[in-house]
This record gives sequence, structure tokens and C-alpha cells, in this order.
Amino acid sequence: MGVEWKSNIDIADALERVADLLDTQDAMPFRVAAYRKAAATIAQQPESVAELLATQGEPGVRKLPGVGKSIASSVAEFVRTGRMELLERLEGEVSPEGLLASVPGIGPELAKRIHAELGITTLEALELAAHDGRLERVEGFGPRRAEQVREVLAARLGRNRRERERVRTHGPEDGPRPSVALLLRVDADYRRRAEAGELRLIAPKRFNPSGEAWLPVLREQVEGWNLRALFSNTALAHQQKTTHDWVVLYFDQDDVEGQCTVVTAHGGPLDGRRVVRGRESECLAHYHGQGRAEPEAPHAGA
Repeated sequence: MGVEWKSNIDIADALERVADLLDTQDAMPFRVAAYRKAAATIAQQPESVAELLATQGEPGVRKLPGVGKSIASSVAEFVRTGRMELLERLEGEVSPEGLLASVPGIGPELAKRIHAELGITTLEALELAAHDGRLERVEGFGPRRAEQVREVLAARLGRNRRERERVRTHGPEDGPRPSVALLLRVDADYRRRAEAGELRLIAPKRFNPSGEAWLPVLREQVEGWNLRALFSNTALAHQQKTTHDWVVLYFDQDDVEGQCTVVTAHGGPLDGRRVVRGRESECLAHYHGQGRAEPEAPHAGA
């Protein structure tokens, strides 16, 4: 079955929803404005953006006023797949059962059973369960269906996993990205100011049934980078009780955007120090360059 044709209004509506959600989550004003401008441009565009994408690819979409590289990529994803990962992440409306049921061979009832019995909430966790035998112990599953799930997830997750994670977490490998020195400095400033109660608090939608405004947010513009810092509010952070240790940093500069997570290392040469995940070797060189003999004292909220 092909993907439903997306009109310019469909695309503009998705971008407007992204802007609205970014705005409620205290994102950088320029980023909110960028999505609104792109939405307005596409809504008023006489030519079909889907056709433009088909004939000229993403470079053709980037020629539209106010549509940069990252927005063009989201538009292309939405037109080609009917989904926009950024929008889904911001909405947080896709239930674990709904996500599991999107895998061929797993219907809604089976998805509920998998979630209830194994506590699985991600496709990555489902893939692991399909390989370690847990999935076959769920009623309704057998070796043949488990093999089908393994094959589907190998294609779905493996094809673009490394590239997607590299770009989202670190930014373009050969392009600009914030130095670890800058990221660690912003991380330290965020944790210090959060502990002192100096930052604005927002109420995250996920894992916050009471609607309490507890999550401090820091926005800074340093060395040409727009940065936003906040404690991790993921399922894993809650499970590991690290919601006041893991700090997620979002960064933007021109058409470059990405994110990274800074954590306290446990074990190894960086034990006790703050580390940018995925850039451990750079962090080690950074600390050696400082001539520090002792690790940073853990944050009081960790």
C-alpha cells in the first residue's frame, strides 16, 4: 500500500503543529518562528511541494523561502512516509501499544500483551526480546512469528539507524558542532542554576500525571550556538533514577541542529566526571588538557 498523497496544506499543518509544540516546550523563539515561516510558505505555494520533492529532491524544497535543511528533511520524511519523527516525538501521543502494533505480524491485542507482560515500549527493546527468546514466551507468538519480527525490525531499524543516530545526537560528522568544552560548560551552568532555583520550570507532558512544573530549562547563546538544556525526562532516565543527572543539550546554528546527552561517568578513566555521550575520547582529551587530577564532584541532585 502506498503512502497517502500529502497536500501543501497537510505539510503546512504538520509544521504548524511542530511550531506549537516547540513553543509550549520553551524552545528557542527563532526555531519556533522558522517552522511557522516554513508552514506559511508551503501553505501559500502554488506548486505541489510533493511534486517538487519528486522532481528536484530536497534541494528543490530548500529553495523555498524560509525552508532550511532540517525542515526540508522533515518535509521529505512526511511526504515519503506519512510520518514526521520530530512531530511524533514532540506530541508523545504514540502509545507503546500503538508503536508495537505498527510492526507487521503484531496486532493491537498482541501488542497490549507484549507491553503488559514484557514491559516493552520501544522497537529496540522489541528487537532484543525477539532475539533473546522472551517474545516467544508471550501467548500468540511462536518461532515463525518471532522470526518474522526479527526480519522486519532488522530492516526497519538497521537500515538507517547509525546515520540517524549520528546526525541527531552529534550533528553532521564533517560539519560544525559545539566543542565538548562548550557543552560541558553549559551543562555545569545548567545544573548549578537549576539547583539554585534560578531557572524557569516547565511541566513536561511525559511521566508527569500531576502536571507539575518541575523541569528547569536553560536557554543560552554562546559562541554562535543557540543552546537549550534540560534534565532528561525519558523512560530510561526514570528507570535509572538519573532524571537529575542526565542533561540533554539541544544545539542549533544556521542549518545545523542536533542534540547530545551529558552524564556522570561510572567506571573507566572518566569515572566521576561529566561526559558527553558518544564523544568520550574528546572528553578525555579535554580533561587531560586541563591537567585535572580529580573528577568533578557529583551534582547534589544526582
